[in-house]
Amino acid sequence: MTAKTAISTPDAPAPAHTFHQGVRKGPFVQVSGQGPTDPATGEYVHLGDVAAQTTRTLENVRAIVEAGGAMFDDVVMLRVYLLEREDFAPMNEAYGEFVTKHCPSGVLPSRTTVFVGLPREEMLVEIDALAITD
Repeated sequence: MTAKTAISTPDAPAPAHTFHQGVRKGPFVQVSGQGPTDPATGEYVHLGDVAAQTTRTLENVRAIVEAGGAMFDDVVMLRVYLLEREDFAPMNEAYGEFVTKHCPSGVLPSRTTVFVGLPREEMLVEIDALAITD
């Protein structure tokens, strides 16, 4: 039986509540929901700009995936939580640029996008991920 281990990296924001940035068990790396927070300052960034927030959020996700011993190209599923339906197009454009750049295999992760209320007023987007390593 493979042990479940917490993932922690200074290259992504520290969690604000009672959960880890991510968890690894065997080949599975699950990243907790990330937002547009600068890991160096702990501040929310790019207020009002969903495209820039999407990129910052995906950078945080990537840092945790890598801290868990995987590569972003190992991500098989991303879930995107958006505050506003009007933000879908700019989020999707920034998302597409990021995942295409960081998936050299050319096989992009599956994705679900839902419209929700988010935990912080500054957040326009939150993203979590599941990666599977060899």
